[in-house]
Amino acid sequence: MFSKILIANRGEIALRILRACKEMGIQTVAIHSTADSNAMHVRMADESVCVGPPPAGQSYLAMPNLIAACEITGAEAIHPGYGFLSENANFVQIVEDHGLTFIGPSSEHIRLMGDKITAKETMKALGVPCVPGSDGGVPTLEDARKVAAQIGYPVIIKATAGGGGRGMKVARTEAEIETAFQTARSEAKAAFGNDEVYLEKYLTTPRHIEIQVFGDGKGGAVHLGERDCSLQRRHQKVMEEAPSPVIDAATRARIGKICADAVAQIGYSGAGTIEFLYEDGEFYFIEMNTRLQVEHPVTEAIYDVDLVQEQIRVAAGLPMSFTQEELVPNGHAIECRINAEKLPDFRPSPGKITTYYAPGGLGVRMDSAIYDGYVIPPYYDSLIGKLIVHARTRDLAIARLQRALSELVVDGIDTTTPLFHALLEEPDIQRGRYSIHWLEEWLARETDA
Repeated sequence: MFSKILIANRGEIALRILRACKEMGIQTVAIHSTADSNAMHVRMADESVCVGPPPAGQSYLAMPNLIAACEITGAEAIHPGYGFLSENANFVQIVEDHGLTFIGPSSEHIRLMGDKITAKETMKALGVPCVPGSDGGVPTLEDARKVAAQIGYPVIIKATAGGGGRGMKVARTEAEIETAFQTARSEAKAAFGNDEVYLEKYLTTPRHIEIQVFGDGKGGAVHLGERDCSLQRRHQKVMEEAPSPVIDAATRARIGKICADAVAQIGYSGAGTIEFLYEDGEFYFIEMNTRLQVEHPVTEAIYDVDLVQEQIRVAAGLPMSFTQEELVPNGHAIECRINAEKLPDFRPSPGKITTYYAPGGLGVRMDSAIYDGYVIPPYYDSLIGKLIVHARTRDLAIARLQRALSELVVDGIDTTTPLFHALLEEPDIQRGRYSIHWLEEWLARETDA
C-alpha cells in the first residue's frame, strides 16, 4: 500500500480523497494555486505545495509542477479526482515514466475512450448497445446529409473530442443540417483544437442512465448498478439519483453484466462509468468516463462502499474488496449539485461566504470544502458542494432531501439551492417522470411565467 498520495485537484473532491486516505492511514499532499492557499483541503492535508498562480493552466494543469511536487514530498502516487488531468493520457504516461503510480486506468484505456468514435467502435465490438449513427467521422456536409438520410431525422452532430456539451448541435430536419454541421465543427475546433465530428440518431425523450463499473486491471470487473442523471441543463448534470425510477432489477442485472463484461475484456483498472441514453426500454451507449464521477456518492450510499478507497486499493495492486454477488443495492439516494450561481440565469457568484451551516441527521451527507469566511475564487468551476441523501424508499429520500435543503445555509453569495426547492415540488420529479430535456423545458416555462 502507498504511504503518501498527492491529490491533484481542489475543492470538495480533493477533500473527499483526503478523507479516504486518512481512513486508510495514508499521508496526503495537497497541491494548490495561490488563489487556494486557504482552501480546506490544504489546511487538512499532511503537507501542501503551491504549484502556481490562479489560472488552472499555470497550476492544476501544469504537469511539470505536479511531478516536482511529488519529488519534493516523496509522494508515490497521484489521485487526479475528476476534471483537470483526470482523463489526460499524456499525463498518465508522464506519471508512470517518473516511477509514480496514477490512481486510475492506464493511458491506453483513457486514449481508447477519449475519442468518442473509437470508444463507440470498441464498445460495439464488446457487445455494448450503441446509438445508430455514422461509422467514424463525417468529413463533409454531403457525407453528413447521406448519413442523416440513412438513420432518419432528427440527428445530433457531435465533436469526436467533445465534452461538457460543446461541439454538439441538433438538426431536426434536412433544412437544418448545414447550419448544425458547420456550427458543431467550428465549436469543436475552438474548444478542442479538433474539428472532426460524427453523426448519431437524436432520441427525442431519452433518459441519461449510466452504469458504474470497476475493474481490477487483471481481467476481473463488477458493476454497481445505475445512476439516473437525466436532470440536465446545457448537457450539464444538475441532480442525480440511484437507482433509476424506471429500471427494474432484471434490466439492471442485464445491462450491468454487459458493461462489466466489456471492461473485463479490455483489462480495465479502477472506476469507470459507461453512459447511455435510454428510451423505450433500449440502451444506447454514448461515452465512457475513465475516472470517478461527480455523482459517485449516490452509488456509495446504496451499495455501502467507498469507491475512492477501492481506487487506491486496486492501484496498489490489491484485489477488489467485493464481488458481484456481494453488491446488493439498498434503498434510494439522491444528489443535488450546489453551485455558486445566481438564478435565474445561472451566472457565477464568487465571493466571501459569511455564514455556512451544513445539514445533518440520518442519511444526510454534505460533500463540500467551504466554511465561514471562505472566499470562493472566480477562476474555477462553480460547484461548491454536493448534498446527498439516502433513505429506504425514493419517496422517503425526497422528503429527506427537502428537509436537508431547508437546513442548508450559505450566506454571502448566491447559490442554486432555490432551484432544488422548486424542483422537488414538481409532480413529474416526485413521480420520476422526466427525460434529459425536462429541466430545460421547465426552466423555459418558469422564465416566461
